[in-house]
Amino acid sequence: MSKPSDLVQGTLDMLILKNWPWSASTAGPLVGGLKQMSSDVLGVSDGSLYPSLHKLEQRGWITAHWKFE
Repeated sequence: MSKPSDLVQGTLDMLILKNWPWSASTAGPLVGGLKQMSSDVLGVSDGSLYPSLHKLEQRGWITAHWKFE
């Protein structure tokens, strides 16, 4: 049986995949899309977003080019 945190994590992963800004150069458009999709109810912190992005990238579901400035 899934733990509640696994359910939330899986939901975030699915929302990211549905809203992935394929041409975006930052995560900002993704966060904006998630907020808009949820009528400004869902707020995603960096502490949730980036681990999900890393996991999706490791699974080969997204490709990313990480750049730190």
